[in-house]
Amino acid sequence: MNKRWIGLVALLLVLGACQKEDDDNTGGGSGGGGGVTPNVGDLIDIPFDPTAYDLVIPDGFPMMEIPEDNPMVVEAVELGRHLFFDPLLSVNLSMSCSSCHLPNAGFTDGQPVSVGVDGIAGTRSSMSLFNVGFFNKGLLWDGRVATLEEQAGIPVEDPIELHDTWPNVEEKLRQHDQYPRMFREAFGIEDRSDISKDLAVKALAQFQRTLILGSNSKYDRVLRREEFFSNDEQNGFDMFFDIVPSLPDAECGHCHNAPLFTTNEYFNNGIDSVGSLEEFDDKGLGAFSGRLVDNGKFRTPSLRNIALTAPYMHDGRFQTLEEVVDHYNSGGHLADNLHPLIVPLGLTEEQKKQVIAFLHTLTDTSYLENPAFQSPFK
Repeated sequence: MNKRWIGLVALLLVLGACQKEDDDNTGGGSGGGGGVTPNVGDLIDIPFDPTAYDLVIPDGFPMMEIPEDNPMVVEAVELGRHLFFDPLLSVNLSMSCSSCHLPNAGFTDGQPVSVGVDGIAGTRSSMSLFNVGFFNKGLLWDGRVATLEEQAGIPVEDPIELHDTWPNVEEKLRQHDQYPRMFREAFGIEDRSDISKDLAVKALAQFQRTLILGSNSKYDRVLRREEFFSNDEQNGFDMFFDIVPSLPDAECGHCHNAPLFTTNEYFNNGIDSVGSLEEFDDKGLGAFSGRLVDNGKFRTPSLRNIALTAPYMHDGRFQTLEEVVDHYNSGGHLADNLHPLIVPLGLTEEQKKQVIAFLHTLTDTSYLENPAFQSPFK
């Protein structure tokens, strides 16, 4: 073999070794342009120094239960806020979590039932997320999920909601120009490949736990003796909580008790007329529990900001608070599992207006001025 041939073979061996080294160091990496971002430790130069998030719990509220494996930190809350408002989580980049939970609609969408990315309508009304971190007896209208972390993972893959897949969303997050840094700062990951559904839903859950309401409504100011009810509001308050024997009991406070204005329970409140418990079109809690007696039972929603979150009931059938109060005043439809306090109330037209006047004192729009509750993309 002549010297020229030996030199060519040596050059090929060197080039092959260099190519192998490049292949070994090429990861799934940062998107755009097909660069060779290292897959191992590509985020370790970004500082990881998380700051504990101090939840401000209103006076009289219960303590919020925080999972041990998902402690509240400022960086994860901010990541969750970005994810909540980002249409990147949907299959066609057209909708986000906030599409069905709009801040200016009390974190609902103002529709009887929500419509997903493919234009398909669901069967349930979007629930308000205020104080959702205190809901400790299951979530959603039927209670079928136990934690915010579990719930946060559902809409992404629901075919009538965001209709994507978590593996695809994970890859979009890994390729993003900002999210790898944010996941590093929130959870201390070292590589883009460490971005996962598990971490994303933890961040979403943390953000939702910050959506606390209970200090700035007229009702709260009256409790602090900073303000006084009008005569109508006072009468409505007295009937709501059955304070004054001379006024009828509106039977509200038993299921919508202060301070959360929900007991986190599930009831049949008589909105459907059925011949038997098997006949409910939407079985609610019963579809999850498998118990016949739970058919037609749905979560008791909080009444805080109720004047902002029409339409009402699990399917949005009532457009106004007047319709809601009329329903309860009538006593509803009989069923074997009808809540025992759903009875004809005998409220006069004036008394119904007074109950509604009190419900309006539960309105608090101060959160609209809090940038921590708004989209970071505006």
